[in-house]
Amino acid sequence: MNKKEFEFTIESGKAERHYWMDLWRYRELFYILAWRDIAVRYKQTIIGILWAVLRPLLTMMIFVVVFGKIAQLPSEGIPYPIFVFAAMLPWTFFATAFSDASGSLIGNSNLISKVYFPRLIIPASSVIVAGVDFLISFVILIALMVWYQAIPDWHILTLPFFLLLGFFAALGAGLYIAALNVKYRDFRFVVPFVVQLGLYISPVGFSTTIVPEKYQLLYYLNPMVAVIDGFRWAISGGKTAFNATELFISIVVVILLCLAGIIHFRKTEKTFADVI
Repeated sequence: MNKKEFEFTIESGKAERHYWMDLWRYRELFYILAWRDIAVRYKQTIIGILWAVLRPLLTMMIFVVVFGKIAQLPSEGIPYPIFVFAAMLPWTFFATAFSDASGSLIGNSNLISKVYFPRLIIPASSVIVAGVDFLISFVILIALMVWYQAIPDWHILTLPFFLLLGFFAALGAGLYIAALNVKYRDFRFVVPFVVQLGLYISPVGFSTTIVPEKYQLLYYLNPMVAVIDGFRWAISGGKTAFNATELFISIVVVILLCLAGIIHFRKTEKTFADVI
């Protein structure tokens, strides 16, 4: 019998042209990295996964005392703990996802330098981990709504949309900073400062309605404003302030963030293995 001969051709630049198809081919790696990050996050901690609950809960308590009791800021007709926690959930999700994505390439430097795979998988999988924390913390929000007898209506069905908007905001910004962080390690000090600043300039402890009208369009450029207002609007059954203008601006800003993040990430991705 004649043996069949097989010819293999190695195309130059094949990986580049089929990059987005490679993302699908390497989906199992995405699952593995996400699961590893979930397992490692709370490994060897005393209270483990409860940290996902304690962080937003303690912050909520501080905000309730400072903004609700001392400053006596309005809560738009809903109990102040629900008002704050409904904002803390999307903000904590964004802050965690953005921070983890920004440092994800440095944290996986050994993997990057040894084997080829689409590097975009690393920051994307780290964002998924923040989603797990969000789901755990969401139980506390349900408990608060039961305690204050705040019964949701059809508006709550819009929550996944606002979560998705926050996801892409974190991913876009995280991709851009992750690529910069490979070359300029100073950004590991900048990111915590930006996250801390964002907590106070986003409407977490206060209502967007207290922002002067002449500054509101500028304020809406923060994409998390619409995400947070949208969460409150969905949880409160449409009682809190939310308008189409802030939603439209947020969607545009998030799209631009994602495009800028992907373009910059892809532009610098080839150098990661050498620089990192």
